[in-house]
Amino acid sequence: MTSEKTELAIARADRVMRSMDERGGAARDAARRERQRLNAGLGRTLARVGIAVGVISLAAIVIGLIVPIGMFGFLAAVGLAVGVAALLLFSGGREIAAPNVTPDLPNGQMVARFDSYLFRARRALPAPAQAELDLLSAQLPALRQTLERIPDLDPNAQDARRLMSVHLPNLIDRYVHVPAAYRGERDGEDVSVDQRLVEALAAGRQALTEISEKLAKADMAAFETQGRFIQSRYSEKSIDG
Repeated sequence: MTSEKTELAIARADRVMRSMDERGGAARDAARRERQRLNAGLGRTLARVGIAVGVISLAAIVIGLIVPIGMFGFLAAVGLAVGVAALLLFSGGREIAAPNVTPDLPNGQMVARFDSYLFRARRALPAPAQAELDLLSAQLPALRQTLERIPDLDPNAQDARRLMSVHLPNLIDRYVHVPAAYRGERDGEDVSVDQRLVEALAAGRQALTEISEKLAKADMAAFETQGRFIQSRYSEKSIDG
């Protein structure tokens, strides 16, 4: 009886601490970025709804000038407009799905879609994996700024895109499909499903960190080269000469 009470108390404390963690830090920042994306998406959707309703209304007016459509025709046009508006507003749910990536998708949008995916997938993961996900999410804004300046076909950009669009989403998707009762089972290497998830997320995060560092060092080298060129080209000695 005492053991059960202790376990319940620990579980409640874990829920409270998790809720407090989500109010600040990386989880809060990820939620803010997701709200910004949702607001931007809502604005684009409303614009599409307005255009669609306008086109249907214009078509009804043009047809009415040629052939009288009557009350039933008017109601049909209104019904069509309402149906199209509803379809545009409610299509594209927020289910946990891998980022939809096409070869021509810019690097910056690729990172934004991955960031949104991590935010939506977070609650389906255990606390240790959520902590790892928060560390990964925290480095995405800086990574996005770097990748936005790099061609999509750059080898480093391609590595990052594969991680964010294929490897890490597939990892999370396969974890979610493992029944909860089996996630504590250990494999041939004596590693549980939960532990494997955390280790794999950490490996993916480290890979993205190394890509970021590699790109940053390339920027530093380019800056140093430019600085040395200006110094040698426009030094006081050169000007006096």
